[in-house]
Amino acid sequence: MSSQRPVFMGPRLRRLRRDLGLTQTAMAADLEISPSYVALLERNQRPLTADMLLRLARTYKMDMAEIAGDGGAEYTARLQGVLKDPMFADIDLPPLEAADVAASYPGVAEALLRVYTAYKEEQLALADRGAEARAGSSPDADSTDPVGEARRFLAARRNCFPALDEAAERLSQQAGGQAGLIERLKARHGFRVRRLPPEVMVGSLRRLDRHHDEVLLDDSLDTASQTFQLALQLAYLELRDEMDLALKDGSFASDSGERLARRALASYAAAAILMPYAAFARAAEARRYDVEALARQFSASFEQTAHRLTTLQKPGQERVPFFFIRVDPAGNVSKRLDGAGFPFARHGGACPLWSLHNVFKTPREIVTQWLELPDGQRFFSIARTVTAGGGAYGAPRVERAIALGCAAEHAGRLIYTQGQGDLAQVEATPIGVTCRLCQRARCTARSAPPIGRQVLPDDYSRAMAPFGFSDS
Repeated sequence: MSSQRPVFMGPRLRRLRRDLGLTQTAMAADLEISPSYVALLERNQRPLTADMLLRLARTYKMDMAEIAGDGGAEYTARLQGVLKDPMFADIDLPPLEAADVAASYPGVAEALLRVYTAYKEEQLALADRGAEARAGSSPDADSTDPVGEARRFLAARRNCFPALDEAAERLSQQAGGQAGLIERLKARHGFRVRRLPPEVMVGSLRRLDRHHDEVLLDDSLDTASQTFQLALQLAYLELRDEMDLALKDGSFASDSGERLARRALASYAAAAILMPYAAFARAAEARRYDVEALARQFSASFEQTAHRLTTLQKPGQERVPFFFIRVDPAGNVSKRLDGAGFPFARHGGACPLWSLHNVFKTPREIVTQWLELPDGQRFFSIARTVTAGGGAYGAPRVERAIALGCAAEHAGRLIYTQGQGDLAQVEATPIGVTCRLCQRARCTARSAPPIGRQVLPDDYSRAMAPFGFSDS
């Protein structure tokens, strides 16, 4: 009796072949079998024996466990996540059925995931157009806003791109971590790294000089920023196909919107090279999401680390879902990522009661805060200022504030809540999304009346709040 145990894994083999960029004929030639046999294997009409697994591993220099692993696990986790959407709440969808679809019909699973992602993207676009219309501006204004397009692209995917994470992790391992980035640029691409003063760089932080085969860096950048720029250049050089694939199913009305989304993906990939998903996720749990400790462990900046924490939603390996926002002293939002269901203000100013807007008074000090929205939702946030620029006397600096937060049910996993006792009983600051949407009539920080409320005259009485409202 043969000791080989046959297994059927046609969809996994098909995906592997496509990932390698091979036709059935080319794979058949590599494995010294017939193209028709490859076709039978992919259709699960023939088993994939241990001998064939070994041949695949040797031919394509891959780990056998990687080839034989559960190819449907990722689709299963993603599909199960999608089916948790409230729109499916009235449908009985056992997890086992999703697993069956993902394993047996990966093409159908991928099609469903693409349709759902497109739906979420259009849903966000519709919400933006509605908000614009209520604000009195053109309904089409945001549809051609490149920043809005890029934000919708990221939000619809919860700022999580597993394929990019996996490719970046492989690149990081091949390079030998952060210390090997310079050697990787030299050995694989023939570029040496030079650091030049700002006056020579003439406004550039990084420049690829193909004529002289050099990657030029502004020498006034701190170590974390220089390392990030090297990882960013590697991402553009080696992960272009993965970024193109991620952008392929995006919906962009302008070239600028797509370019901004590509820039966001490149930064995502750079962070994934410096903070590989598996290692970073383990460290985040072990250190209870201590941003400063993680930043030191991975030789990254506070902002880079906080940003990376928002991406830990790989299907089947999810960690605490965070939201992230960055503002300047005038309240302008320059970065906004939501993986925690926080209802950011899409138009108008945010709530001044949020500590995010007050940390400029205490530079580089972490300020924690519990937040409660008018509908009762509770969130926990940390806020701190970060500095860009500088690096030399007289060099311009930009101070911004960033906030990182999560829903109340996850707050107990963060180091910032230790010693607070019963977290359900901790007093929260009542905030609103924006004054026009907040119905808290007695808020003394209000700057505008809420939509739909009639302002009372103050001929005979003036309340402490800026506006008085009728009950109807």
